[in-house]
Amino acid sequence: MKAKKQTFVRTSNSWRFSGNELDYVRGVLTSGFGSSTMGTMNQQLEEAFAKRFGMKYAITSTSGTSTLHQALIAFGVGQGDEVIVPALTVAMCGFAVFHAGAVPVFADVDPGTFLISSKDIEKKITKKTKAIMVVHLYGQVCDMDAIMRIARKHKLYVLEDCAQCFLGTDHRGRLGGTIADVGSFSFENSKHVATGEGGILVTNNTELAVRMRKFGGIGFKNIQAENARIRKDKNLFQDPKYLRHDSLGFNYRMPEVVAAVGLAQVERINYLVAQRRRIAAKYLKAIRDTKCTWLVPQKVSSGEINSYFTFGVRYEGEKEIGVSWYDFRKKFIEYGGDGIYAAWALVYNEPVMKMINTDGRCFPDGSAQLKQFQGFLNGRIACPVAESLQPKLMQFTCNQGIEKDMNVQMKALKQAISFFEKQKMKSKKT
Repeated sequence: MKAKKQTFVRTSNSWRFSGNELDYVRGVLTSGFGSSTMGTMNQQLEEAFAKRFGMKYAITSTSGTSTLHQALIAFGVGQGDEVIVPALTVAMCGFAVFHAGAVPVFADVDPGTFLISSKDIEKKITKKTKAIMVVHLYGQVCDMDAIMRIARKHKLYVLEDCAQCFLGTDHRGRLGGTIADVGSFSFENSKHVATGEGGILVTNNTELAVRMRKFGGIGFKNIQAENARIRKDKNLFQDPKYLRHDSLGFNYRMPEVVAAVGLAQVERINYLVAQRRRIAAKYLKAIRDTKCTWLVPQKVSSGEINSYFTFGVRYEGEKEIGVSWYDFRKKFIEYGGDGIYAAWALVYNEPVMKMINTDGRCFPDGSAQLKQFQGFLNGRIACPVAESLQPKLMQFTCNQGIEKDMNVQMKALKQAISFFEKQKMKSKKT
């Protein structure tokens, strides 16, 4: 039976994949998934990523969630341990802690940067704390000086979740992901570097690199810090007496086709990030030009670089001009805006977290499979800043790579602001 030819519509987002993606994918398929003269696509992607971030090791994986799991296991996190994570982040940060057998402890955030508060981290540390997971939300690097001081004082591991932060830097010019023990990145389709799904880890620690590779590579004993090759000698590998696995692991290995797309993306990473920063600059200009005081952008201090996965603002229009979050969003879209995304519910407010806390269930219609985690939230939630901030956050999209599309967003924002400012002036006169 002859296969039906598929047709695909080119979208405004296709600018992100205008490099060597197709050529590299064809190369993988042409080789029958064999390695090229340059090595596998995974090896090439890891080498390119490690070089760009100035790190000794890079380790590909299936997703940003699996990379978090790998890092926590490499740290030795397990049953009876606690990992501090920000309350304001995606639920997967909490999930990864459960996957490692530990308990997530939620820290509050800073009202200006929207990032995990170093002061609250210290308050949440107990004798059971094993690691701190920081999240460089929206592309902004956390206060890593303060966080690393706390970690060294209490002898804790630190994991940087950089799913939304590619080439963002702190005031010392350090790239997010290169400061702590391990940096974790996501290649999900909305990210700066996108492969549809996928992730990558970076570290300078050889022992952690080996552990993360082995845990993501089904525990094959031949895996090294530098690469995931499992067959050093084909004849030895096929010996009936040969023992393959010396570690426990999951299959978190990135497919070669995915790595091919990733390599092409990393070749253009500077450009991809620069385009995000360009549209963010236009949003900032729209707010400044209209002298708007009720859209408060994420704070970026002197010397820092935000890589703007999204342009995050705190919406104070309800209080200042009497316009709801929803009505402003609706007006922005009416003027041609691409939409405004809400922040996720705080991790501990997600139904699954409450369900685990109450009776240890993974599923609404399931049995209590996680009894060991029952009551993990009881009396331990104190994140008033995050509670107040989350419903006010607006996330403007930053994936417009064409100047014309960027200007449409900037114009829509200016028009929406002006519309409500005029309404406010009219109401004052009457």
